[in-house]
Amino acid sequence: MSALAPHWPTLLALSLFLVVGLAVLDDYGVTIDEVTHRETAAQNFRYLAGDDNAFADHKRFYGIAFKGSLLMVERALGIEESRAVYLSRHLLTHLFFLTGGLFAYLLARRLFGSGPLALFVMLVFLLHPRLYGHSFVNYRDIPFLAMFAVALYLTHRAMRRDAVSAFILLGAGVGVLVNLRIAGLLLVAAIPAMRALDFVFAQDWRRRKRIALTTGAFALTAALTFFALFPYLWGDPFGRIGEWWAIFENHPWHPTELFRGTLYPSVDFPDHYVPVWISIASPPFAMLLGLIGIAVVLAQSGKARVGALRNTRARFWALLIGCLLLPVLLVVLFDINLYNGWRHLYFIWAPFSLLTALGLRALASVFGKERSRAMTYAATTVGVAATLASMALLHPNEQVFFNFLADRAKPEYLQTQYPMDYWRNPMRQALEWMLKENPFPAVNAHSLSEHRGGMIEENIAILPRKDRGRLSTFPGLDAAVLVHENARPRFIYAYEGEPPAERVIYRIKVYNNTITTIQKKQDLRAARERATQVDPVIRSGFDLYLQEEAVVYVKEPCAETDDALFRRSEFTLQFVPTEARYLTHSDEQWRGFKQIQFKFPGYGAFFDGKCVASVPLPFPTAAIRASQHVHRRGFLWEAESRVNPQAIREAYAQVRGKEPTARSAFDVHLTDEALVYVKEPCDSTHTRSPFFLHVFPRSLADLPSERMQYGFENRGFEALILHGDLFDGKCVASVSLPEYPAAGIRTGQFIRGEGELWSVEFSTNPAVYQTAYRDVADDEPVARSAFDLYLAEDALVYVKEPCDQADTEPRFFLHLTPERADDLPEGRQEHGFVNLDFAFFLSGAMFDGKCAARALLPNYPIANVRTGQTTSGGGEIWRVEFSIKRPSPLPSA
Repeated sequence: MSALAPHWPTLLALSLFLVVGLAVLDDYGVTIDEVTHRETAAQNFRYLAGDDNAFADHKRFYGIAFKGSLLMVERALGIEESRAVYLSRHLLTHLFFLTGGLFAYLLARRLFGSGPLALFVMLVFLLHPRLYGHSFVNYRDIPFLAMFAVALYLTHRAMRRDAVSAFILLGAGVGVLVNLRIAGLLLVAAIPAMRALDFVFAQDWRRRKRIALTTGAFALTAALTFFALFPYLWGDPFGRIGEWWAIFENHPWHPTELFRGTLYPSVDFPDHYVPVWISIASPPFAMLLGLIGIAVVLAQSGKARVGALRNTRARFWALLIGCLLLPVLLVVLFDINLYNGWRHLYFIWAPFSLLTALGLRALASVFGKERSRAMTYAATTVGVAATLASMALLHPNEQVFFNFLADRAKPEYLQTQYPMDYWRNPMRQALEWMLKENPFPAVNAHSLSEHRGGMIEENIAILPRKDRGRLSTFPGLDAAVLVHENARPRFIYAYEGEPPAERVIYRIKVYNNTITTIQKKQDLRAARERATQVDPVIRSGFDLYLQEEAVVYVKEPCAETDDALFRRSEFTLQFVPTEARYLTHSDEQWRGFKQIQFKFPGYGAFFDGKCVASVPLPFPTAAIRASQHVHRRGFLWEAESRVNPQAIREAYAQVRGKEPTARSAFDVHLTDEALVYVKEPCDSTHTRSPFFLHVFPRSLADLPSERMQYGFENRGFEALILHGDLFDGKCVASVSLPEYPAAGIRTGQFIRGEGELWSVEFSTNPAVYQTAYRDVADDEPVARSAFDLYLAEDALVYVKEPCDQADTEPRFFLHLTPERADDLPEGRQEHGFVNLDFAFFLSGAMFDGKCAARALLPNYPIANVRTGQTTSGGGEIWRVEFSIKRPSPLPSA
């Protein structure tokens, strides 16, 4: 007992955390990844049992250090009832989170030798609202955070003890860490690096031999532990480790996510993405103290001499700084795939919490008097108390915590700027409200339906058995629709912006921002009566009727016992707009349509022997594609239709008989507002491959922010039939162009995984280059090669006749040497020339068997020109060099 006496405040605090955790355990719902992670462990166990086909997808690349432990506890204790399964998993995850806090305390005790400071570190570690909310339901990021704290403790212990046993234990810990998440490789690299320094500074070979032995023991144990907890690797360790690395280097899941009001691809966030997220979603007092702690370590490092590298303590603080800053730097430099806020970097909170204690001690030491020091600790106590108050007010939605740096006062503002509750935690609250309020007295039992990913059935499973009996997912006519509001912020599956006010009967809010609603379905009986007054636009598994405000699905006769319809299958609906401006998200602009996926209960109901669903139209629609599929089993049916086929025939009539702008597998015509693709003769086999369409603007400022680095807007489309039609043996499509002036077009078709099927490039304003050709046609060229070069008043004109597309595909280089070195722009002075390289299709045109391009010259005197074309590998195809002397521009009046 005497050994525990110095730790009694910490043990008391942990006991309080445990009591509170048990008290609130049953407040949290089932979140979106829980079923997936349980299935991942089950697949691994089936694989161990000899089922070589156990893995359905890339789940084979996830280790089972934590997920497998949860499933083993379930099976060992015989836990099978759904509520007990989820509650036990939530409890074990939270206990591991508390274990991480305990090891943060133990490490701080070693570093500071102070019980109160170590207790403060543990409180900072555990009292992060987002982490606390995740600590019950997040089976990946929270275990990795906790294990990272354990691994840091084991690292410090091994470095101080310098014993083989300590490094074996450290190796086991790091092996578990890497098994949980690939970011554990940080310590795999850092620990041998620190031991290498010990090896360099060692005074004798006996010491160096011991360093090599302990390092080898660490590496071997880490590797064995990692492999032991990764069943898929056992069959071919070296081959499959390459597969594992490749899957995380190019992760298959690349969602788009809202950040500061703009949707970005998950691999293309701004450089400030992680710092902003951490700063607005963490307790302010901890952020301030942590930044002070970082500044202290960096300042001490700046003053330290090389000999300080011998100091284990100094090197350990450098390790903590590296574990904190290096992951953020790697994300910025390599566009590592992140999403859902900064959850993939939650582990850096372990070193950061240690740095807060250093910051607190440094801040207190600034004040010489005890009263001032006491004020520092009092202010910190207020910060801890404020964080506790925030958590209590948010409960059970602590995972949606934002601090005062985010605008929390403006109603419904945060959800237009950032993802809110992307894990569906409030679904349980919504169900419990329905059980309490009973808003549908005409229905014997509550009838629920959900939008895709709503987690309704899963959250029914965690409710007490008596409540589960009152809830059903049968698609009743008057059923409520539970909508997760911020999954794609301001995009509620079928709605842009808010759902119809008359439909919303209950909202769950945080900071005056709605994160979940309960909605009432529209009158489906009336929708069916209106729709069936006209012919359907699609006849397939369902008849689809297009109205001004919705697409109405009708199937009759229809059986309410159709389990594939009401449970397992999903519906997909793709809308092609009448104008491209209606597509506001980058992924939609690339595809050429907006897509929603839903389960039938979310929009439909069974009544009078009929199944009817109604999906709101997001914008004026030119074409739709609809399908129904069962996960992993393929399509039940798929169909597509033009809303107004006559429009395509009119587009064809507009270009029929005219010379196309470009010829390839399709003739491509450029009109004032669109591209028209024509192929004749043609059949459906020519339309199966996706089309790409790259629009290059005259000004980069016209591009959406996420496309500026590429220099063009991607307006591809997956199926020609959605933008066109097949009639009279012809395939015709019309794709509207952006409203801004375009300089050039690159378009064609491609086969997924194989590359381009065909492509063409051309200028959108060929008349400019025809005029340039006419202006110099009677002049003598200043140089001759593959192209003749003419000097016009303000440009160089390139001419080749006869000419075909192959002559224009290589890129042109143009190097201009000015008469005065002072005329060179900043950054080019060391090169001695200006580089004005260009692609022909952006600066030229083909006409009458000729190719003509124009390159504008700067308005200062040019002494020498070097130009030509290069291959894709950079080799020169042809080159000419000549001197010119243009008169200087007249001085301004």
